[in-house]
Amino acid sequence: MRNVSLPDTIYQDLVSIAEELSAMTKKPVSLGMAVSLLSAVYRAHLSEPCARDAFRQKMASAKLMSPEEFEKAWDVTPSKKSGFAKGRKES
Repeated sequence: MRNVSLPDTIYQDLVSIAEELSAMTKKPVSLGMAVSLLSAVYRAHLSEPCARDAFRQKMASAKLMSPEEFEKAWDVTPSKKSGFAKGRKES
């Protein structure tokens, strides 16, 4: 098992997702289980050629922060956060 360091905003979002999944399944869902399910949904969605192509095109045209910029910005409070791409609001 490996540890991952997450900023508070991402951690709280993951906790919320685990709670929602627990409510849906009426069974406990750990944070690790939530990450595993999110990864599975991501892979299932992108296994569809149309979805993969649309996502690839969107990412290619997005003005993404560099990894260094993202590391500095990703734990900013939600009211000040502009999302993972420059000039875009989180939805």
